[in-house]
Amino acid sequence: MIDQTLLPVQFEVIDIRTPEAMHEAIHSLRVRGAPAIGIAAAYGVLLGLQDAEGKARSSIQEDVIRVADYLATSRPTAVNLFWALDRMKSVARKHADRSPTETAEILLSEAHAIREEDQEMCRAIGHFGGEFVSEGASILTHCNAGGLATADYGTALAVMFHAHEKGKKIAVYADETRPLLQGARLTSWELMQRGIDVTLICDNMAAQVMKEGKIDLVVVGSDRIASNGDAANKIGTYGVSILAKAHGIPFYVAAPSSTFDLQCPHGDQIPIEERAPEEITEGFGKRTAPEGVATYSPAFDVTPAENIAAIITERGVLRAPYPDSIRQLIAEGNPTAASPDPHPHA
Repeated sequence: MIDQTLLPVQFEVIDIRTPEAMHEAIHSLRVRGAPAIGIAAAYGVLLGLQDAEGKARSSIQEDVIRVADYLATSRPTAVNLFWALDRMKSVARKHADRSPTETAEILLSEAHAIREEDQEMCRAIGHFGGEFVSEGASILTHCNAGGLATADYGTALAVMFHAHEKGKKIAVYADETRPLLQGARLTSWELMQRGIDVTLICDNMAAQVMKEGKIDLVVVGSDRIASNGDAANKIGTYGVSILAKAHGIPFYVAAPSSTFDLQCPHGDQIPIEERAPEEITEGFGKRTAPEGVATYSPAFDVTPAENIAAIITERGVLRAPYPDSIRQLIAEGNPTAASPDPHPHA
């Protein structure tokens, strides 16, 4: 996988060979983005089964559970992590009568399937979301929800990639996304790689840029969406949604169906990861705050459903009332969805 902590200065592909190394990679954000975390964790389960041959069937089942539960402790907010690990455990249980070697092969195929499905979902999200982007549109995004955060094409950035590939001339404003600068380091890098016009701004410039009329819509990703439509994303997203609402700008969330947590009734129940103080006080190795100063560093916040104009999924576009549309589209597997409205309410 690409070590995202080194971008954009250094492009390095790292080999992950043990569950412990995968845990560290997820926790340290070498791999990040909800879909990418889930995919990495699925492969991480396989890393714990490399000595499957010669083991007892019961032992393999125990190994799957042990490794999956261990990897689940790497980060608490992104629901895709738990979704992928639960899926791997379920497949292992389903094939408990197989030999350890056969079980490992089946699980490897499942991990491949999770990755391939994500690639297809990202393309579909781009297709549905791209319809919201008109010729000459200017888009604000926060954090990174591109190919680096998924298996291929991204979620929020998929909307921009699709529009760009259709020949639409668009411009993107990327928040730097403090304190780890995913927008500056990753989003701007991805957009530049694809030849899309991108302007980097500090997080606290978003209000002024909106006031100047430079933003037509906001598109962000999500790490977990509650059953009422509340969406958790990188810290600062909630503030952007408030600014967008105040300026009459539509705010969209782009995420695959695996990001929905139907067991979570509302955003207040989404666990919010807190990061180490050093990410604020000594960002990228340089101290910028006094020694011993107290810090508070939540990695995510929750945007309430009422601030979201639409949720763009691989199955279609969801609109309020979200409890109904989420149930119909996700819980019940209904393939129908509202078509994009060219004049949505903010």
